[in-house]
Amino acid sequence: MLKFGLKLAAATVLAGIAFGPAAQAQDGQKTFYLLSHGGPSDAFWIDWNAGATKACDQLKVTCKISFSGGDMAAQKEAFNSALAAKPDGIATTSAQPGLWTEEVKAAKAAGIPIVFFNTDDPATGRQAYVGADLKEAGAIWAKYLVDHKMVKQGDKVFLPVEVPGASYQQLETEGIAGVFDPLGIKYDVVDCGTDPAGIIAKMTDYMVANDPPAIIALGDSVAASVKRVFDGAGIPAGKIPVVGWGNSKETAQAVKDGFVNAAAWQYPSAQGFMPVAVLGLAASGEPIGYDIHTFGLYDASSVEPILKLYDKK
Repeated sequence: MLKFGLKLAAATVLAGIAFGPAAQAQDGQKTFYLLSHGGPSDAFWIDWNAGATKACDQLKVTCKISFSGGDMAAQKEAFNSALAAKPDGIATTSAQPGLWTEEVKAAKAAGIPIVFFNTDDPATGRQAYVGADLKEAGAIWAKYLVDHKMVKQGDKVFLPVEVPGASYQQLETEGIAGVFDPLGIKYDVVDCGTDPAGIIAKMTDYMVANDPPAIIALGDSVAASVKRVFDGAGIPAGKIPVVGWGNSKETAQAVKDGFVNAAAWQYPSAQGFMPVAVLGLAASGEPIGYDIHTFGLYDASSVEPILKLYDKK
């Protein structure tokens, strides 16, 4: 796994645009805009930004990296500002289906390469994608529970999520449905919000009221809260099987301690590095049109390298 040091400049605009050292304009360099719906203080996006910044340094390109903190209007403003600047490439997340249909069309008409990362929307006609196949991720989690005989017909699995209706929730749930529906296994998508304390309270309330047979954590914040929820509800490690995202030290430790059975890793630094590399190829005239999937499932037998990565920071 890749690991790079984080570099953020103090200047910010819109809803949290952050420029690393490679983002400072220099004559003759290619210019790329990288637009994330995430927040710059989120553990995943810190690692992602480190990888993106490293790629900008190595490829000697000017990168303008922005974080909208979940504000879709701010991200849309950042995208349109990028279009107006006529850069050599744009990379963006797609946290809502159909959000970028017109912008991608305008970029392609202007000859600006477009790469999506982290969350995809292939219907826009984007040229490449770097990240997890979220529908496949949902299917992998559901299949893990089925294959290990942790759920059965008639069960209702708890699916906590931070932002119901977002692309990641819809795609992951679609993958889960493809496995569970034919087997008569039900599932309950529950809005737990984005506030850490609120997530723990809502998950704990649901656990106490419903005693679910299993949990699939659809986002990193809800996954990172599992141990605290179990502790608060008096549930011992291993009593209720849990799978889901694992892009945080908290979840990796919960896997090691037995609170989470298996978690998905998106190789955040690589997910930041590769969109810049792909845009670099496109800007130099190389054709792009392929996806790079950054996804792996880990459990207690394979968690140590991830914990060591976090411990080095």
